[in-house]
Amino acid sequence: MTNLLVMKEYLKRLYGRYEDYIIPILKFILGLILFSGINSRLGYMQRLDHISVVLVAALLSSFLPLGAMAFLAAVMILLHLWVLSVECTAIAAVLFMFIFLLYFRFSPQSSLLLLVTPILFWWRIPYIIPIAAGLLAAPAAAVPVVCGIVIYYFLNYVEASAASFGGGGEISASMVQRSRDIADAVIGNREMMIVAAAFVITILLVYFIRRLSIDYAWGVGILAGSLTDVVILLIGDLLFDANFSLGGVIFGSLLAIVLAFLLQFFWFNLDYARTEKVQFEDDEYYYYVKAVPKMTLSVPEKKVKRITTQKAHRNARSGNVRNTSVKSSTRSRNRNQ
Repeated sequence: MTNLLVMKEYLKRLYGRYEDYIIPILKFILGLILFSGINSRLGYMQRLDHISVVLVAALLSSFLPLGAMAFLAAVMILLHLWVLSVECTAIAAVLFMFIFLLYFRFSPQSSLLLLVTPILFWWRIPYIIPIAAGLLAAPAAAVPVVCGIVIYYFLNYVEASAASFGGGGEISASMVQRSRDIADAVIGNREMMIVAAAFVITILLVYFIRRLSIDYAWGVGILAGSLTDVVILLIGDLLFDANFSLGGVIFGSLLAIVLAFLLQFFWFNLDYARTEKVQFEDDEYYYYVKAVPKMTLSVPEKKVKRITTQKAHRNARSGNVRNTSVKSSTRSRNRNQ
């Protein structure tokens, strides 16, 4: 435990010292993962499906806000869909417009959740999203999470049904009917609805529990949120036959618990053994304060003592002078005797 605390303090110092460089690097890595994922799953426009385009987009995103990265990702998706189908492009444009209106209205500070949610679904570890959002954000963070879920399932539907769509730029007579079919397939996706409901309830539950004045509030919120998420998903699977993988849900939830406790260690690590309760008053109120100290550890400072050659030579000369004086004093004593 001590080594982990020392490592935490080292990381905090490193981040504080090189923050101006670390943040652009992290944005670049996130953009690289996001744009590469879009090209690997869509890739219908060959000019965009190239590593140089991904690198340029990621490099541009590293110097811009996260909202700009989301806008670039939406443009890349629309360009790929234009080659595939006009109907998909129209549905995606309306969907993105609605998502950005909700995003800027309710939670403009949670761009990271909007970007990370589809990525974690692609990586098969999405169950950390509602727990992390409940621990580190406000209830409004449920909006970008739900938007990210909708984007993932829409792209998943497009990828699975690409063979049934017409070519881009050809407006057929059944365009309206096909657009309606696409919208119904996405909106009527039971699995998406169940996952969205489970994540929203989990975010709210974790948020309200971690705000309580109880010991180990974050740990209780993590466990309660994970259990609630699993229960809602399994009940939804039984009622609506959503075909969730039981093993995938349980394993993903266990992995989410481990990652959430690791997140707690770096953001909210408290020493409840040294909890103090203080009571005082003023002219109008009595105050009952519960103070829980943070678990910190001072990083040991390394002291390096440098000895130059001149200093060593001086020490050697002074030592020789001392030895000579000692020998002369000894000789004089022997003569006197």
